Amino acid sequence: MSHTAHIPSHRKPRRSASKLALRAGVAGGVLSTIAVAGAAGPANAEPVTETIEMPTLGSLDTELASAVSASAEAAKQEALDLSLKAQEDAAIAKAAKEAKKAKAEADRKAEAAKAEAERAEKARAEAQERASRTEARTTLSTSSSGSSSSSSSQVATGSAAAIVAFARAQIGDAYVMGGTGPNSWDCSGLVQAAYRQAGIDLPRVSGSQSSMGTSVSLSNLQPGDILYWGSRSGSYHVAIYVGGGKYVGAQNPSTGVVERSLDWDMPSGAVRIR
Repeated sequence: MSHTAHIPSHRKPRRSASKLALRAGVAGGVLSTIAVAGAAGPANAEPVTETIEMPTLGSLDTELASAVSASAEAAKQEALDLSLKAQEDAAIAKAAKEAKKAKAEADRKAEAAKAEAERAEKARAEAQERASRTEARTTLSTSSSGSSSSSSSQVATGSAAAIVAFARAQIGDAYVMGGTGPNSWDCSGLVQAAYRQAGIDLPRVSGSQSSMGTSVSLSNLQPGDILYWGSRSGSYHVAIYVGGGKYVGAQNPSTGVVERSLDWDMPSGAVRIR
């Protein structure tokens, strides 16, 4: 017999292996249970059981799908908002461009209408001027035909003769603005010098010269009368009537002092200073 056969063992009783029961309803989604039994107690002791609810894969899939769907919906809404904003911006830009184009067209039409009105007014004024000159020519022609002998044989006498003689003596001289002789003249400078030969002092400028004396009709002219163009108090050109339907005047830098027919440039009126 062994010497140790009856020696009682001092080891603690070896615990039985803990029981771990895991029931995971992976496919079916049931509750999983973990049962832990302690082996330290008596053999017939009740096992301690703890139940833990674990999420199922089916539940995780559902939540993940819901989150993905919500994210996709938000991205879709954001894209839609951006698209609408882009459309609004494009519509605003198009409207502004069309408004600018319409304004430019309206301005162009207004300018064209203004220019047309100015042309019409100018044409009307020119037509009135032509009509006035035609009427004057007709009156002068009628008067001349009624007394052709006296018109063609108008002879300057007295002071008028001196005025006409001086004016004709300057034919061919140059025209110079502000000229008062002896070899260059402007229109009023020539008239002033011619009248000085008759002992008559006249103002220097054409507007003042035509304002003096007595107004006479173009159909009743006499040699030595002053012809004017423009209004009587605001004439811009003067010359001397020399008889026979003609006048002598310092016209412009191109022609100088010349003798012309009244028909070449019909004057606006005449004055007599004697």
